[in-house]
Amino acid sequence: MLPVLTAPDGAVPVCEGWSIAPRLTLCVVDGPGDHGLVVPALAAPVIGAEGAPGDMGDWCGDAERAGGAVVLSLHRLPETLDWSALLSSGTARGGFLPAL
Repeated sequence: MLPVLTAPDGAVPVCEGWSIAPRLTLCVVDGPGDHGLVVPALAAPVIGAEGAPGDMGDWCGDAERAGGAVVLSLHRLPETLDWSALLSSGTARGGFLPAL
C-alpha cells in the first residue's frame, strides 16, 4: 500500500521502494514485496492544466523527462481537484515515484 501523502508545503515526498513505468498502453506501478498494480493507461483519466482533460501520450513523455511521476491513490476522484487539500488532508496516499 502506498504511504499516506502529507505534503502541506507542496513538496511531494519520494515513495521509497516504489517505481513507475509510464507507457501509453499500460502503466506499471511497482512497490516493495507483492505491492503494485497495472493500470490500462489508454482508459485512465489524465488531468492537465486547469483541470482540463489531458493526453496520455503527453503525460507519458512528461513523466519520462521528469524521471518519474506523482501518483495519488484516492477513494474516489473529486469533481474539483483541490491540490492543497489533497496534499495536506491525509486522505490521499502516494508521492513521487521514480521511473524504472
